[in-house]
Amino acid sequence: MTALVLPPFVRLGGGALNELPTALRQAGLSRPFLITDPFMAASGTLERVRVILRESGVELRAFTGTVPDPTVACVNTALAALREGKHDCVIGLGGGSPIDTAKMVAVLAVHDTTPAALKVPHVQDVPGLPVIAIPTTAGTGSEATRVTVITDETTDEKMLCMGIAYQPRIAIVDYELTLSMPRRLTADTGTDALTHALEAYVSRRASPFTDALALTAMKRIWACLPTACADPGNHTARAEVMQGAFEAGMAFSNASVALVHGMSRPIGAHFHVPHGLSNAMLLPEITAWSLSGSPARYAVCARAMGIADENLSDDAAGTALVKALRERNAEIGVPSPKGFGLDAKRWDNLLPLMAEQALASGSPANNPRVPTASEIVELYCRVWA
Repeated sequence: MTALVLPPFVRLGGGALNELPTALRQAGLSRPFLITDPFMAASGTLERVRVILRESGVELRAFTGTVPDPTVACVNTALAALREGKHDCVIGLGGGSPIDTAKMVAVLAVHDTTPAALKVPHVQDVPGLPVIAIPTTAGTGSEATRVTVITDETTDEKMLCMGIAYQPRIAIVDYELTLSMPRRLTADTGTDALTHALEAYVSRRASPFTDALALTAMKRIWACLPTACADPGNHTARAEVMQGAFEAGMAFSNASVALVHGMSRPIGAHFHVPHGLSNAMLLPEITAWSLSGSPARYAVCARAMGIADENLSDDAAGTALVKALRERNAEIGVPSPKGFGLDAKRWDNLLPLMAEQALASGSPANNPRVPTASEIVELYCRVWA
């Protein structure tokens, strides 16, 4: 049996943000608390949401202090702000960080617990307040997932928290909100979404449903991400990458991610590398190492992305996939950890801890080829330069 969890109310496409009041009414919600970051507040996007809601008779209170890689302290500050009013739902507006913050705040608003107590292997299925996700980047897929990641700033651990409680009740997926994304953010978040799709397809927890979503997401993102990077105002490319990110989010939320994500989170926690960029740094080499675990599945990915044709053997298609991933990283300017300027001595010293944290996340166990801690250390060394 396959158990699926998906957002029940979705608005998808250009102008979808205007449908927010209708979606709230359909879900029986009327007193939202919005969580976002300083950029969304300064850019006018928050004010646009406020006006759209006000015109429908809904007044909005907002917290604008979220930070990249949201911390426990940030979550607690936002929670205190929410408790100053009476709210029946939480809106996350922005990239993955505001949405992840909103998910955790929504749970803590109802349950007397802490983010540390909620990290895996704990599964939080008992809901908190309903979450409305409005992504302004095309990559994290957080609008479609039952996952949030909160950083414990005292230990530099990215805590993976999972459960139906984090599944957004409403997803507003409007590609027009991504038109102002800079090239670097477009490349990193788009590669994050591609990684979601690829890892969902090769995951040991994949199903026919998640396979279909993952393959169509890979096809869209692979074809259109370079155009979205080179021509930010291209509506067709932006729409395709945004839809692909949403599809990839639904796929990996139900099939899980694998080794790339397991190894990516410690890099983000200890070195504050943006999540999409750390995924991109890892993707080619981790895929090359993992090929032998499921050559047929990786070959299907290569064919769906147009990298290999049907005449190539599975092994040859997998080799072509790795080559294409390396070339794509070069094309969109993905640096190695060394090239990004990370401290080599600190990297080396942290390798055992990062390997331990990667395994503890559970994601590597879904990989077609499951690594040991020493193999993860070796892979970190391979990726370094």
